[in-house]
Amino acid sequence: MFMNEYFVVFPEGDVQEVPDRLPLNEIVDINGRGLPLPLPSCKTIAFRVARIKVNENKGGNETFHYLELLSAPELIPYAR
Repeated sequence: MFMNEYFVVFPEGDVQEVPDRLPLNEIVDINGRGLPLPLPSCKTIAFRVARIKVNENKGGNETFHYLELLSAPELIPYAR
């Protein structure tokens, strides 16, 4: 059986499993789910998928999405 596993890696190094693959530059929340745009405020806790790494194994793939925290000034274009 072949398994695909997806993870987000937060800037501090914590790893959390997510249900699906995320696109590069996707804006996500603290749980690794995509945020609907426009954001209600630029003071939202949001991360951007900065890098994706895939480990290919015999029984499946592990995809790691490395996140970077976005500051309030960086979120202004995405807010109402």
